[in-house]
Amino acid sequence: MIRVSRLNGKPFIINALYIETIESFPDTTITLTNGSKYIVKENEERVLGLISEFYQSVNLLGQQIGVKDSEE
Repeated sequence: MIRVSRLNGKPFIINALYIETIESFPDTTITLTNGSKYIVKENEERVLGLISEFYQSVNLLGQQIGVKDSEE
């Protein structure tokens, strides 16, 4: 889940797993797989960053290449 804001500044949470597209018209529009559209205050890059952070937090992206496990 990611927290984004409507154009009026009111925050809400969206399930990042259901995001199909992110577009700028110039406002950022998020379209979900069910066809629902949300216009948000954050720019595309910020939304992509939030999605990436979410995927990493649930280990959806797996372990990053080049990252070594801590040595004991």
